[in-house]
Amino acid sequence: MRLLVVEDERELAESLRRGLIAEGYSVDVAHDGSAGLEYAMGDDYQAVILDLMLPRMNGFQVCARLRESGVGTPVLVLTAKDGEYDEAEALDTGADDYLTKPFSYVVLLARVRALLRRGGEPRPALLKVGELVVDQTQRRCSRGTTPVALTAKQFSVLACLARRANAVVSKLDILDEVWDAAYDGDPNIVEVYIRALRRSIDVPFGVRSIETVRGEGYRLVGGHA
Repeated sequence: MRLLVVEDERELAESLRRGLIAEGYSVDVAHDGSAGLEYAMGDDYQAVILDLMLPRMNGFQVCARLRESGVGTPVLVLTAKDGEYDEAEALDTGADDYLTKPFSYVVLLARVRALLRRGGEPRPALLKVGELVVDQTQRRCSRGTTPVALTAKQFSVLACLARRANAVVSKLDILDEVWDAAYDGDPNIVEVYIRALRRSIDVPFGVRSIETVRGEGYRLVGGHA
């Protein structure tokens, strides 16, 4: 899942980016309101974490412009301001939730998960592909009743495939959804994660559920011997 962080405090923005990536999200960062609006209007994000006090365009204006343009991406507003009028204005301009700095990172993660559950394009919490179960809310995986341990990034790659079960997903599509826009490494990193997934979800169970479609990408199917 892709998130956008719009925050001009660079240390905080980088801390949020690293923490969210560690949780398995793909994260882009903008440091002013105009850039944040451009990002949010041009890309498919599942949620936006938006500071209010931004250069060039404040968070109220960014949120209002998004809603005026018909962009329904859930927005969590962050601000150093603390007051009911600021909270009311943020919500009135289209924000979905509000968090005052300094905040608990644990609480921020919980708020993000809540936004993802209820906002934007509906996504089923449980994805079932044959006996493989992918729980997007708890970020857990099992084969039948047997839990399968995955790293955060492995889970994100699997969820990307599971949301498009039985369809071919290109390597570039996986990179775009699971890695952030700043990633400029070898795109073959996707192959590394696909091999790791096969060792976790297929090999121990004697099945093959991740197919390679030569020249096109990968397809997650129900699984066969």
